[in-house]
Order: sequence, then C-alpha cells, then structure tokens
Amino acid sequence: MAAIGLFCGSALAQGGLGGPRNDSGSPPNGPSPSPINPAAAISTQDFFNGSVAHGEVRPGSIPLSFKDAISMALRNNLGLLLQSDASLAARSQKWKELSDLLPNVRAAISENVSQVNLAAIGLRSNLPGFPTVVGPFGSFDARFFLKQTLFDLNVINRVRGASENEKAAHLDYKNARETVVLATGNAYLQVLAGAARVDVAQAQVTTAQALYSKAADQQNAGVIPAIDSLRARVQLQTRQQQLIVARNDFAKQKLSLARIIGLPVGQEFTLADKAPYSALTPMGLEESLQRAYAYRSDYLAAVQQVRAAERFRRAATYQHLPSLSFSGDYGASGVTPGDSHGVMDVAGTLNIPIFAGGKTHSDVLQAEATLRQSRQQVDNLRGQIEFEIRSALLDLTAADQQVQVAQSSVALANQTLEQARDRFLAGVTDNLEVVQAQESVAGANESYISSLYAHNLAKIELARAIGYAEEGVKQYLGMGK
Repeated sequence: MAAIGLFCGSALAQGGLGGPRNDSGSPPNGPSPSPINPAAAISTQDFFNGSVAHGEVRPGSIPLSFKDAISMALRNNLGLLLQSDASLAARSQKWKELSDLLPNVRAAISENVSQVNLAAIGLRSNLPGFPTVVGPFGSFDARFFLKQTLFDLNVINRVRGASENEKAAHLDYKNARETVVLATGNAYLQVLAGAARVDVAQAQVTTAQALYSKAADQQNAGVIPAIDSLRARVQLQTRQQQLIVARNDFAKQKLSLARIIGLPVGQEFTLADKAPYSALTPMGLEESLQRAYAYRSDYLAAVQQVRAAERFRRAATYQHLPSLSFSGDYGASGVTPGDSHGVMDVAGTLNIPIFAGGKTHSDVLQAEATLRQSRQQVDNLRGQIEFEIRSALLDLTAADQQVQVAQSSVALANQTLEQARDRFLAGVTDNLEVVQAQESVAGANESYISSLYAHNLAKIELARAIGYAEEGVKQYLGMGK
C-alpha cells in the first residue's frame, strides 16, 4: 500500500516558475521582478499535519462525525491556509507585472521661494549696479503627469505568464483541499481502528479475568495444578498490558486527528461513525487515468506552469525588440497661483535595444532551463499518477480479500476459544489450549482491524489518485452523507 506518510506529496510544491531577472531583481525593460513560486518554500508534510484551531473548549465530550471532521479540516488545516495565502501572493505578482502596462498617473504641486548669492556661483562684477544677491523670488507649479507603455512584447508576455501562474496557484489550492481530505480521512480511520483495538483488548481482558478466576477456584479445590492458575494469571496480565498500550495509542491518534482538523486543544470528542466495510467496484485503469489527467488539480497546475514558463521564455526573447512608450504632463506654472499659465509636455519614446552585454542572452537561457524543468515535471507527474492509480487498485483488491479472510478467521478463532474453554472446564485438558486459543482470537481480531483499515484507506487513496477525493471519499466510504 502506498505509504500514507507521503500523502502531502506535491500539493504545495507545484507553483509558477519565474522568468528572467537582472542583477537588481527587475526585468531588463521594467521595474517588475520575475514571478516567484509563492508555495515553493512550504514544507507540505508538516503543515498538513497542523492547523489553526478555532473556538473554545466545550465541556464534556462532543460527537465528531466523518463529515464534520472533513468540514473542520477544510476550514482550519494549516497547509490549506498557507496555500490560500500563496494564491494571494500569485495574484499580487500578476498585478505587479500588469502595472507596467497600465497608465501611471500622478499629480504634484509646488510653491518655491529662492534667494541666490551670485558671487557664490561665480558671478562677480565691479560694474556699478550689478547685484550681488538676487531675490527673493518665487515660483508656482501644479501638474498632472502621465506615463504609459504603448507597446512592449516583453512586458505583455510577462503579464500573460503571471496570469498563468495565478491560475496554477488556484489549482494548487484545489489540490491542497484534496490532500487535506486524504490526511483527515486517514487520521479518522486510524482513530476508528484504535477504538476497535481498545474494545478488543478490553474484551480479551474480561475473558482472561474470567478464566483466571475459574482457574484459581479450581486450584483452590485441588482440581487442577498450580501451573494452570499461573498460566492463566500470566495471560491476564499480558492482556492488561496490551489494553494499556491500545488505550495510549488511541489517545495519541485522537490528538493527531484534532491537530489536523483544528479542534481546540484539550477538547474531548467521540467518533460518531463506525468503520464501514462495503465492496467497491472501481473504474477500469484506462478510465481512471483519463479522469485523473482531466481533473487532478496538481497535474493541471503543472500544465499551467509549463504555459507560464513558455510565456516567460518568449518574453525574454522579446527583449531584443523595440518598445514604445508615451509620457506627458499638463498643469499651470507661474510666479504665484494667481499669475500662472497653462503648461504642458508631451513625448513619445521609441526604445531600441542595441547591446545589453549578453544580459538578454542570459535571460533567455535561464527561461529555457525553467521551461525544460516544467515540462519534465509534467512528464514525471503523468507517470506518478499512473503509479498511484495502479497501486491503489492493487491495494483495494488485496485489502478486500484480506477483510473477507479475516472475518472468517475471527469467527473460527472464537469457536476454537469456546471449545477450548469448554474442554478446560470439563477437565479434559489443561488451560494451555485456552491460552493458545486466546492468542489466535487476538491475532484474528488484529488482522481484521488492520485489513479493514487498509481497505478503507485504499478507497481514499484511489479517490485521491483520480482527483476525486473531496467528493469521492464520502461516497466510497459511505460515511458523512
């Protein structure tokens, strides 16, 4: 079975890869920095195991259904919250690139008073009447300034690349939701398995206690030797130790589930659903693959990142081409506001790159490397998707068969224990058969619990592998409808 520890995989690791930059962090033809992958720095596995808890601790224990657990995780899980912030950062990057194409309008008003010492600036004369100091005199200026890029293929393609990255970030967010569902479903199933192990261990302690009491009574009556009583006591203490371990594991599993879904620290809860078993007839391999390629958000995000990388590669190449811009200002200027007159400046500029010292060539090579990496990631992800689907289908088939065998084994082990206990009480044999039968019951129950957990987990992994986790988990498990 695919290791659930890898469920956080690449949910946030997918993101837009930036175009070329110069040494100052700005593109050669504008001030905007290259788009970054806002999610690249996120270590997904730890974050999807955490959450931001909301609400107050309520007295007593609250019921927690599978549906409620999923809903809480989709609101509070830390990995999903961080991916939402990464989507916001991708949107801000798009607007930063777009600002180079939008009009830049500003206004300025100034009122100046000056007095100049002519001698201080080198104007000296002995002529009569030549002033040594001029002023004070004033000036007033109020204007609107406009700057507009009219045509620049480099900037245009960078804006388009940033838009593709924004779409990829949105798909990464949807993929993060799928990962949260997988993490929550696994944690809920672990708690269900832990609760089943506690119940089984408690039942085994009760059985062992009854057998020990009966053995002690028979020893006191001189019917059986002391070895049988000692053996029964050892068996009782072994079951008690197993119960302690099962309760401790169960408590820690509940803590893990609470951390994932964002329950307040210290909130007691009980599971409202039971571990279900129902056979599932999945789609065929080819149909599953086609659905995954059409709907898996991480794959679609990777495709979007290839498109973004293609745009940035094109933008880097277009740095060789001329660009056209417009600037102008209009306002009033004079000695005072009341003695001012309209003034204006208008300019159109054609920028023609001639030689950039190899910087453009460097940007093209860097963008080409990024594009190749993005394409390789898509090819790898296609293979990974097929691997995950094939593994999930194999696990589902094997686990289904294991559950059926385990159900039969539990029934047979219980019958064996009952017969061994009757034989011991009738004095036909000692209690060694009973102890061995108890071990068989314990092993059969553990096999059933483990196989049931594996079967349900395989359903979740299959739903995740075909990009159907958020809707399919509830349908496949039959919980939380």
